[in-house]
Amino acid sequence: MNLQAVRAIYRFEMARTGRTLLQSIVSPVLSTSLYFVVFGAAIGSRIAEVDGISYGAFIVPGLIMLSLLTQSISNAAFGIYFPRFTGTIYELLSAPVSYIEIVLAYVGAAASKSIILGLIILATAWLFVPMRIEHPVWMLLFLVLTAVTFSLFGFIIGIWAEGFEKLQLVPLLIVTPLTFLGGSFYSIDMLPPFWQTVTLFNPVVYLISGFRWSFYGIADVGVGVSLAMTLVFLAACLAVVHWIFRTGYKLKA
Repeated sequence: MNLQAVRAIYRFEMARTGRTLLQSIVSPVLSTSLYFVVFGAAIGSRIAEVDGISYGAFIVPGLIMLSLLTQSISNAAFGIYFPRFTGTIYELLSAPVSYIEIVLAYVGAAASKSIILGLIILATAWLFVPMRIEHPVWMLLFLVLTAVTFSLFGFIIGIWAEGFEKLQLVPLLIVTPLTFLGGSFYSIDMLPPFWQTVTLFNPVVYLISGFRWSFYGIADVGVGVSLAMTLVFLAACLAVVHWIFRTGYKLKA
């Protein structure tokens, strides 16, 4: 494996975060802080506890996941789309760098940014609500797996997109609504039986449920099921990326 190439691409992508610090880190943290203030004050005054957890603390895992999913997709999609837009992708494809090394560098950088952002939001949350992490190892595992999986998903979107507007199409119209409807701000046990069944078809439910379990030991679905669904989505994204490089989809045109 050409580690020097991987390191070069990775460092370039991470350096871009430093140049856009306000947009990449500060803006998501401020947006999430507003969620704590608005939802914690408005809804928290009406819902004292959920499953024995204060409402403000209950929504922390969901808010972290909301930022993690959107930023993972955005970082990876823009990272691979920009070389396509400028035409430098062909220099990369003609270089002695395998597609595994390209994916490892771009997805690794996007996932690293998202994990750093998630940890910053977690630290910020402690300023607003008292909370605990019962299973820190599992928390980090879900954090890393989710960041890598959705960075791969964003990488796929970045190759599929034909313009900058399409880069935001999937995150805004699909991922964000699924996250809001995936138990970020409520337990699905609070829903009527019919809607509980419908909600289980939302894949984001399993991510948020497993992540919340690592904090408080409570979950809407079994932690094993949450982990399995995350790994299934990861495998599906890897399969699509393999197909893209094997066929040259939108890369060799």
